[in-house]
Amino acid sequence: VLLSEAFTPLMSSEAQIHAKGRRKLVVGLGNPGMDGTRHSVGMAVLGALAARLRVADRWRPDKHVSGEVIVCEEPTSVVLLRPRLLMNVNGVSVARAAGKYGIQPEDILLVHDELDKPLGKISIKQGGSPRGHNGVRSCIDCLQTDVMPRLRVGIGRPAGKSSVERHVLGRFSCEEKKVLDSVLLQSVDLVLSQLSVLDSPKNACSPPAGGRHAAQSRNQKLCS
Repeated sequence: VLLSEAFTPLMSSEAQIHAKGRRKLVVGLGNPGMDGTRHSVGMAVLGALAARLRVADRWRPDKHVSGEVIVCEEPTSVVLLRPRLLMNVNGVSVARAAGKYGIQPEDILLVHDELDKPLGKISIKQGGSPRGHNGVRSCIDCLQTDVMPRLRVGIGRPAGKSSVERHVLGRFSCEEKKVLDSVLLQSVDLVLSQLSVLDSPKNACSPPAGGRHAAQSRNQKLCS
């Protein structure tokens, strides 16, 4: 997918089958093989979400999208995605999944770690800039828009002189894990609430503000 080309969903017959409904995509941003690290807390949220929906045994690898997916139809039509690419190119997987399943960017919820919030704090951000998060930036680049809502899961900044890179790639401490269980529960609640918002008639008529083609002025990059 070249950034100079318009993003076009409904690329597959499977997507066309669901054209009458608004299927959503929930993405846990992170690094493959680095479960339990702060930077991959989005993937932990997806695991908790799959458990809540009672579909945790349905993760399947999808080579076309370079990720693991679960397709759910009840209680809402949603695709869960855990990219199997490095964080900095997670957007490639997200754009491929959006195209395959016919999902509009405003119906994609990105779940990711947030340095500027302490552990235990979560919030929804309705589109906008990536705020320094490379995984979100990759999604904006590959989808050519910044309208995707995000669930930001606080991990806090490193204490003392520890580097940010070492902090985000490190695993949660024993004390942090005591808080993490509650964070995952609250995050799943907020994801389900956001899916209800995306299902609302008002949202269907009025996509989020934020410039569908906000990223088109960037230098041309290859996202495939």
